Amino acid sequence: MTTTVETPAPTEETPRGPKPMLGEPRSTTAHITICAFVIIPTLVLIAAVPLAWGWGLSWVDIGLAVFFYYLSGLGVTIGFHRHFTHGSFKAKRPVRIGLAVAGMMAVQGSILHWVADHRRHHAFSDKEGDPHSPWLHGTTPWGLTKGFWHAHMGWTLNRDKTNAERFAPDLLADNDIKLVDKYFSLFTVATFVLPGVLGGLITWSWWGALTAFFWAGIVRVGFLHHVTWSTNSICHLIGDRPFKSKDKAANFWPLAILSFGESWHNLHHADPTSARHGVKRWQLDTSARIIWIFEKFGWVHSVRWPSEQRLARITVTEAAH
Repeated sequence: MTTTVETPAPTEETPRGPKPMLGEPRSTTAHITICAFVIIPTLVLIAAVPLAWGWGLSWVDIGLAVFFYYLSGLGVTIGFHRHFTHGSFKAKRPVRIGLAVAGMMAVQGSILHWVADHRRHHAFSDKEGDPHSPWLHGTTPWGLTKGFWHAHMGWTLNRDKTNAERFAPDLLADNDIKLVDKYFSLFTVATFVLPGVLGGLITWSWWGALTAFFWAGIVRVGFLHHVTWSTNSICHLIGDRPFKSKDKAANFWPLAILSFGESWHNLHHADPTSARHGVKRWQLDTSARIIWIFEKFGWVHSVRWPSEQRLARITVTEAAH
């Protein structure tokens, strides 16, 4: 019989107990490893543009890249973000574990540290203490340039580590999630190796394995990194702000499809526990649609869908301008 998880739902404000905001800094080995997994996929992504014109890109590579992009990307948006960070819904145990594993395959850090960082971001959004605000270097052109770099990927390269005991105590109390977190390195290897293995088996060639490893492994991870980081950078700099939030979070529609609905960022910061971010007509939100499907199958429950009353309370009115 499948059981559901009954952990306390995170609130909009992260725990503010006596525990410090930052934990022990990353070790030199961990820091070098993280820098490598941030920088190398980015460099390969840049190299992929000219390579795509005449080297080894097949329909098998494209199909595998799309599959793993959706698997790992939705693991982050539905799992790490809406479920684990904000408690937008409750999930049956296999679904909860599956979402954690899928999110780890995005190579954006282990689940404990991802969730701790993001709860800290909401607690101090666009203020001192926010790990990736673009507004902490001033509003001059140079200040915003530095801020954009920091918010987009610069913050991932420092050695600071958010204290999970303060910001993610509910996950530390979940033995299954702690076990998944422990094997982050295994899932990191798997996210690169599996596309190569599948590519080799489908094409029955070493060349097919190599090109799938390159396109559906390294390039896909690098591309997903930059889409996710764009929510931290672009979506706190430019876009529409139809809802009331205490920061600069904005909706940036060009990223809606690639980010699975995460770029409707203004609504998210106005109502962080909402399971749907794209709440207006034609605002595509793939993550919300899949949560809806999961709910219909009975895999998740207690979904926090936005209500007309709630949206009315947080909508910016003409008088507010």
